[in-house]
Amino acid sequence: MKTPVKASVFTALLVALSLCAVGVQARSAEHYLSIKGAVEMGRANGALGRDIRLYFSDQSHSAVAVSFARGVEAKGKVKVAHKGEDEACNAAMVEALATLQERARKEGGNAVIGIRSYYKKASFNSKQQFECIVGGSAKVFLSGDIVKLKE
Repeated sequence: MKTPVKASVFTALLVALSLCAVGVQARSAEHYLSIKGAVEMGRANGALGRDIRLYFSDQSHSAVAVSFARGVEAKGKVKVAHKGEDEACNAAMVEALATLQERARKEGGNAVIGIRSYYKKASFNSKQQFECIVGGSAKVFLSGDIVKLKE
């Protein structure tokens, strides 16, 4: 009789752990926020420069003179604990955009075009909003092309 009791306890423990894991996974959620708000915040606090222009989705821009790198990825991650979700998402967006700008500077570009959010290989293209994944941290995943635009 000891074996069925141990098996029952073990089974109950596995079920409890499985339920906890599902609860943790379910906590992550997508948020969609204003690109303009995040960019303004980044420029106001000096994290984003004006030397590297940022173009989202299919936003119009001058002709490309030189293309340096396509599909450059950047990630921003900020803990939500001491900030609200929106503030953490905006900070994560600024971090990811700053990474793209830094890469453009290193490559000799003057713009990042076609910037889009992506998560788990699914793109979210928008000229007005970006996607932020919120759980214990706010995470923003971006992809864009580093170019030199004609003046």
